[in-house]
Amino acid sequence: MEIPNEQERPVYDTYKKNTSSSDTLQTHTQAIYLTEDITPEETRGHTQIDHSEKILQSADMGDNPQFITENRERILAVENSFMPGGKPLLTPDRVLIGEGRLMKLCRRKPQPKVFFLFNDILMYGSIVVPGRWNNHQKILRLEELEQVNLEDGVGMKNQWLLRTPHKSFHISAASVMEKQAWMEHIERCRVERLKQLGLPAESLKPFAATWIPDTASAVCMRCSEPFNVTQRRHHCRHCGFVVCNSCSKGRAILSHISSKPVRVCRLCEKSLHEKDISNEGITRKKDSMKEMPEYEESSDEDQENHTHNAWFNAYSEPEPVYCYFNPKHIKPQCRFPQNI
Repeated sequence: MEIPNEQERPVYDTYKKNTSSSDTLQTHTQAIYLTEDITPEETRGHTQIDHSEKILQSADMGDNPQFITENRERILAVENSFMPGGKPLLTPDRVLIGEGRLMKLCRRKPQPKVFFLFNDILMYGSIVVPGRWNNHQKILRLEELEQVNLEDGVGMKNQWLLRTPHKSFHISAASVMEKQAWMEHIERCRVERLKQLGLPAESLKPFAATWIPDTASAVCMRCSEPFNVTQRRHHCRHCGFVVCNSCSKGRAILSHISSKPVRVCRLCEKSLHEKDISNEGITRKKDSMKEMPEYEESSDEDQENHTHNAWFNAYSEPEPVYCYFNPKHIKPQCRFPQNI
């Protein structure tokens, strides 16, 4: 992939300056969305406050023309960093609150992502050139977002869960202080956004299921059959379980995820069928590969990293770390002849 030069894709100095530190949340303004009691001494090495900007006492940017100009430049710089193919970000009332790098648990392993917190959206993407060029832009609306604090997991320290009706996934910060700063700032922006829109604090929509990573189980979490060359891993879009093809032949339209039929496991297919379809807004589709769309949207699968599942090697694949549901889902012993 060819990287455009500076003449083709200009990037503002403010964006390059504020992204030089790779693993810290950097807030660009202390508007009413941010805490004013976090001092540099309390957050040194974890969260950096940009004191070169004027501190706003209200969300009315019309009182500070200098801030309007600087905020506009920052947003345009972020917008240009996702070119080409990025969505326009500049709107009259949008404020860039902070930015930083977090680890996102993808289907196979955690990957670094760059996150940008605005007063109305949370945006993230893949890093191509740190501080200069990003791609695969994803935007989450704060009014639909919910955070769930979590304890440290295997391979993911300082983690928490982000949930929306369309996408749910785990992210982790470099330190406890940075995690707290991110969660506090996101929550304050979310609360203010809900007040602005006149919406209730609790979401009225169902959230997308969080996918269990491929490496979490070596067997189907429904029938316990081991995965191998012919038995590939799949994910149920309704519960997030790792299942085999035989246990996930059902298709259903989950209106909060996609308008297209998506893969569901046999237990979820049965439970969805038993519900009042008209009231729940979920339409069951018959099991037919011909009716299956060429591409079905997932709840937590990065399209840029979507490749065919790695084949399961019964001889050399290490035992996966699994701590989710059932002890019998550990990797079964190899029953192949020893002389093979």
